[in-house]
Amino acid sequence: MNLASKDISDDFHSSKKIYLNNASVSLMPLQSIDAMKDFLISYNSMGPDSKDSESFIAEKLDSVRKIIAKIICCQPDEVVLTQSTTDGINIVANGLSFDKKSNIIIRGMTHEHHSNFYPWINLKDKLSVRSLLIDKNGFFELDNLKSNIDEDTKLVALSHALYNTGSIIPIEKISKILNNKIPLFIDSAQTIGCIGDHDVSKLKCNFMSFNGSKWLCGPMGTGLFYCNRKSGELLEPKTIGGESAITDAENNLIFKDLPDKFQTGFRNYVGIVGLESSAKYLLNFGMENIRKKNQYLSNLFREELLKIPKVILYGPEDSDQRTSIVSFNIEGLDSQKIVDKLEKQNIILAVREIMEQKIIRVSPHFFNTDSEILRVIDEIKKL
Repeated sequence: MNLASKDISDDFHSSKKIYLNNASVSLMPLQSIDAMKDFLISYNSMGPDSKDSESFIAEKLDSVRKIIAKIICCQPDEVVLTQSTTDGINIVANGLSFDKKSNIIIRGMTHEHHSNFYPWINLKDKLSVRSLLIDKNGFFELDNLKSNIDEDTKLVALSHALYNTGSIIPIEKISKILNNKIPLFIDSAQTIGCIGDHDVSKLKCNFMSFNGSKWLCGPMGTGLFYCNRKSGELLEPKTIGGESAITDAENNLIFKDLPDKFQTGFRNYVGIVGLESSAKYLLNFGMENIRKKNQYLSNLFREELLKIPKVILYGPEDSDQRTSIVSFNIEGLDSQKIVDKLEKQNIILAVREIMEQKIIRVSPHFFNTDSEILRVIDEIKKL
């Protein structure tokens, strides 16, 4: 059977709601919820602070790093466990060394997600923040990037895909321009688990941050930060604890190696177990199969929307240039009122923005079905 067309909706539980807000927080497979419950029972039985539980936890942390490393094609010690995408962004923003001559390059200013915008503009008193001009879909000209780069450029920070239009930024073309001379940070919250196979060696990014609760179908409070081994030397941790450092005889602080260097305090152990289970589920289905299923569902939604009078669609027409996000409006109708009305019909969408324009965002994932898509379209037609 072709997995890309397989109906797996029974593996997810949504109280009979049609859930199409996966670009925010996704549903979890039932097996992951069970894995979290089983973990808590075992952890409690061992005694949370005991030798048995210590080795048990170490095994779980090692296991989740290995499976995430497999998904993004890196070494397990390059995977730092955080709580969110935002955590990883701040590790870079607050960890790099700058001077008054320094500049960083971002994209589109207020067109960007707050998490990948605010940490960078927070540095504006320390350096120059340069923003690339964008088109209606959020893309920028590569020549514009080239013209903004100089000898004082310390970092280029970009989203891999956009939370509002779904546009996929051509990171491999950008990394060729940077040519390993300027560090590259990627916010990949909207791509890992959504657009197929990933390989950080092809993306040639130094740092990458994403979370477990969007397209990876893991629980809230789970985040991942990829830090290239060599690039880790560029960052100084701003949160320090016994897990991340030691002292010598003169009480000089010595940071541990990756991944411990950027991890302080206890982790969300039960969340990590759920993430591990979800990641295994996705890998078993196949990342490229997920991509095919997501493209099919989003293309179906766009095609059906275009049959409705006064619908305005946003984002690239070419499905290879976007995620499964479908953003739209209906002339004369308020986007928030539409989303609120549909939620009363057990249909979960979201209101987002493209600059100042409020839009309705639909983000199907591989557990959604074409029958769900068509039912939502029918409800939209009744508005």
